[in-house]
Amino acid sequence: MATTAKSKTKPDTVNTGIEASDRKEVAKALQHGLADTYSLYLKTLGVHWNIVGPAFYSVHKLTEEQYEDLHAAADVIAERIRALGEIAPASFGDYTKLSVVDSSETPRQADAMLKGLIADNEAIAKRMRDFVEIAEEADDVFTADLLTARIGKHEENAWMLRALIS
Repeated sequence: MATTAKSKTKPDTVNTGIEASDRKEVAKALQHGLADTYSLYLKTLGVHWNIVGPAFYSVHKLTEEQYEDLHAAADVIAERIRALGEIAPASFGDYTKLSVVDSSETPRQADAMLKGLIADNEAIAKRMRDFVEIAEEADDVFTADLLTARIGKHEENAWMLRALIS
């Protein structure tokens, strides 16, 4: 039986056309994106649980939609990290170190809760723009598309939340 290049590749070696060093850089960006997404998921869930006041029902329903989307996004991002051959962070300690989301305490006032979610969605959208650039430089079009879609979702989330406090 003739030996081919394919048979020399170890089964755990990623060989999809993206250089190993580029995969590491993209995965590193995604690890930050995963930490941001999961941290915002938890914070949004906290607002959903704790919101009170005249806008309770609308905020409760909106944050439910948002945390469900964030939960699904975290899974997609984590699976992309694994597809790139790296480890997806999965601890609160990792998320605290890697995320831009302010999760130091649970706000008590509805206005502070919403302003916090707006600021965090905007911070993530800004940061993900840098991550898209990293993915594009690595010619990782799948990750660039994934992150571009997430930017749009974070911008939409911020807009909808902002509309509640205007």
